[in-house]
Amino acid sequence: MKKKDRQELFLKHFRDSHGIVSYACQKVGITRTCYYKWRENDPKFKERAEEVEEETIDVVESKLLSAINNDDLTAIIFYLKTKGKKRGYVERVEQDVNVNPFESLMKELPDKIDK
Repeated sequence: MKKKDRQELFLKHFRDSHGIVSYACQKVGITRTCYYKWRENDPKFKERAEEVEEETIDVVESKLLSAINNDDLTAIIFYLKTKGKKRGYVERVEQDVNVNPFESLMKELPDKIDK
């Protein structure tokens, strides 16, 4: 089987498996390394593989929206934390980190030592 034929078969299985690389590789009989070399060396193949990945994200987003429409609170919170950041739906972790613990000790020492 020619390389282009194997690439076409890979892309079919890649789409069928919603972008799972190892599954598609097993179906075609290639290694993951082979797949990543194809991506690296063949811009058209890379573009088509990225299209499959984007389609998968679209499917998952539609499932997320279905969960939101069914009042799934976890899905609603997740959506707001990712898509609603500019409206303030973001958790902030504030940390008070003292990078140099000796700095505060040095500040406590007197400037001059009396003898």
